[in-house]
Amino acid sequence: MSTHPHPHDKPAHAAHDHAAHGCCANHAPPAATATTTTDPVCGMQVDPATTPHHARHDGDDYHFCSARCREKFIAAPAHYLQSKPQAPAAPAGTIYTCPMHPQIRQEGPGTCPICGMALEPEMPSLEDDDNPELRDFSRRFWWTLPLTAIVLALAMLGHRIAFLSTDARTWLELALSAPVVLWAGWPFFERCVQSLRNRSPNMWTLIGIGVAAAFGYSVVATLAPDLFPASFREHGRVGVYYEAAAVIVSLTLLGQLLELRARSKTSAAIKALLGLAPKTARRIAADGNEEDIPLAHVHVGDRLRVRPGEKVPVDGSVLEGRSSIDESMLTGEPIPVEKEPGAKVIGATLNGTGSLVIRADQVGSATVLSQIVQLVAQAQRSRAPMQRMADKVAYWFVLAVLTAAVLTFLGWGLFGPEPSWTYAVLNAVSVLIIACPCALGLATPMSIMVATGRAAQAGVLFRDAEAIEQLRRIDTLVVDKTGTLTQGRPAYRDTLAAAGFSADEVLQLAASLEQGSEHPLAEAILAEARRRGVALQPAQEFDSLTGRGVRGIVAGRGLVMGNRALMAETGADPAPLDAAAEALRRQGASVMFLAVDGRLAGAVAVADPIKPSTLPALNALRAEGLRIVMASGDAQATAAAVAATLGIEEVHGEVRPADKVALVQRLKAEGRRVAMAGDGINDAPALAAADVGIAMGTGTDVAMSSAQVTLVKGDLHRIVQARAVSRSAVANMQQNLGFAFLYNALGVPIAAGVLYPVFGLLLSPMIAALAMSLSSVSVVSNALRLGRGTTSQTVGEARRDSAPGASCH
Repeated sequence: MSTHPHPHDKPAHAAHDHAAHGCCANHAPPAATATTTTDPVCGMQVDPATTPHHARHDGDDYHFCSARCREKFIAAPAHYLQSKPQAPAAPAGTIYTCPMHPQIRQEGPGTCPICGMALEPEMPSLEDDDNPELRDFSRRFWWTLPLTAIVLALAMLGHRIAFLSTDARTWLELALSAPVVLWAGWPFFERCVQSLRNRSPNMWTLIGIGVAAAFGYSVVATLAPDLFPASFREHGRVGVYYEAAAVIVSLTLLGQLLELRARSKTSAAIKALLGLAPKTARRIAADGNEEDIPLAHVHVGDRLRVRPGEKVPVDGSVLEGRSSIDESMLTGEPIPVEKEPGAKVIGATLNGTGSLVIRADQVGSATVLSQIVQLVAQAQRSRAPMQRMADKVAYWFVLAVLTAAVLTFLGWGLFGPEPSWTYAVLNAVSVLIIACPCALGLATPMSIMVATGRAAQAGVLFRDAEAIEQLRRIDTLVVDKTGTLTQGRPAYRDTLAAAGFSADEVLQLAASLEQGSEHPLAEAILAEARRRGVALQPAQEFDSLTGRGVRGIVAGRGLVMGNRALMAETGADPAPLDAAAEALRRQGASVMFLAVDGRLAGAVAVADPIKPSTLPALNALRAEGLRIVMASGDAQATAAAVAATLGIEEVHGEVRPADKVALVQRLKAEGRRVAMAGDGINDAPALAAADVGIAMGTGTDVAMSSAQVTLVKGDLHRIVQARAVSRSAVANMQQNLGFAFLYNALGVPIAAGVLYPVFGLLLSPMIAALAMSLSSVSVVSNALRLGRGTTSQTVGEARRDSAPGASCH
């Protein structure tokens, strides 16, 4: 049970009269900091190190701003802790960001100053189901849709209504369309003005100007029809286009609703990951009592019980009990993993039939699950280089469209058939509407969002969009040995016996002696002895000889175990076993000699075994044309032995971290596109230097933070899946961009009227607005198809491979 203050897990009582007890009078509660905690009575922030007022309840420490608050709490702690619970206070406001321009970040909601899209929470949560923008736009759309329908009907059929005069019909259209344009369409005008103020022309620039032109022109024609020449009159009145303005607003709102609902699907992967975590944990207090507490109240060092069939609440270590845990949520491995005291467990994995007591080692944002969520969210907010190109094109595209609209207006007005200025207004507005670059802006972000979410389900975490785009181009893979190609922990290989001793006797003596050692090699020997059921004898006078070996007394005999130099000191000649030991070393094993009472007894070989998945993964990568290079800090002979087993021809042994960076830079200088795969702190610089850094999820946090791609299970075969995701995502982006450019290239001339001289066809602003919305919906649909198609297949392949034996609208 932690005895330290935990400022974020004590509910604050919201309503409290500070003056009533003389504390905190006339002061608003300040924001919590890392060194303060909340007074559960008054809600004030207090420093546990300086306040003299403390109380302990149910195993937790609480701190107060005054003696009066402490007395109230002691009298009725349940009242302040349970009657009015509140969510833990966040240390800062929620950060919102633009889904298309992640460099835009601010506290609280708003709109992007670049593209005008509504900002979204940087880190989604399960409580984000109620999208305020979606709710607001839904209200505006459904309340004004009947008005738009009536205005449209009046414009199309109003002249056939005998009792409705022409003037009355015009004023009625104005009255009905005004709420649609000025209320329902107000957010569009705000974004238009913002784009002009920020000198960032975007889709809202076109929509705002187009709607304002149609509506403003019609209002002037209604209020002052005498200002217009006779050529502007049709059906006895100056032509008005209230229906065009209203329909454009309604269709744009509809497109926004479709887009917002589609975008909400892209966060499904994150919410699915968040939903994996249990909501509560069963904490064991210092007195042995157990209680269920919210997951947010678990602290590092807490002892937690995991009952059969429950999810592991946080990352930790097993203290008591044995069980099997289903870790397929993270690894894709369907076979449960056996856990015993000392084993590591991962939060949100499913416990089997046994009961475990674990110690919480990582909680909150430090858990593996939280880090995965953060990586996925970060990748979904990032932009590919292709998107940066699209942004630049969109900027100039809007300027070109505005120019085209002006030329269309002047061309039709000055040279078009009568009523020429009517055609001028209609066609200029159509150009502005149909050329809205929303599909262009959505082309790459939608593909990135869907691809990263699906890849996460396959155990591949992309840190940014650039990694998705670059990975498919990689032609050289530099791999670390330990922990990347191999298990990363020593395992027993073989036992050699000298004359007069048996292999079983040598293993028994060696394991008995190594009981007192914490060296990884000793753990490998002990694990083999336990597996064989060898009866161990106690070791006395155990002594560790740094860098050489160990010695002690077992069953009255003096034992020494270590390298050749230690044998020479002991007087035991290792020569009889030299040839066999050297053969094992060439296979990548470490050999330790054992002497009994000064006489050579034998040797034990320990090696870091190659992962079963490594060779098939390398073969698959070679089949894709990748050049494989090994760079290891181990001895050249050991590295070469592993490389020979795996068919790797280029091997660099005894390399330091700086040497790995130099190797990566040399390969890049040769024109190679280089990926680096590693798992250790020593790999981090090379991971950052490579075109794409690939970290093993089983490795260090430093490696994962330096890499652009993380393989959750640490299985190199996931690189094959990651490259498949990369190819599919980039192809999808290219399809979206190609369609968006083609659509606009065809749509603008048609809206400007190039078909009129030959076919007599003109595109009304209403049809232009509908076409604009459908173009964006098609881009969104194509991106979602990416999730349902190729990447879904990739996810399935990844799961099979993990089995044994194998802004608009």
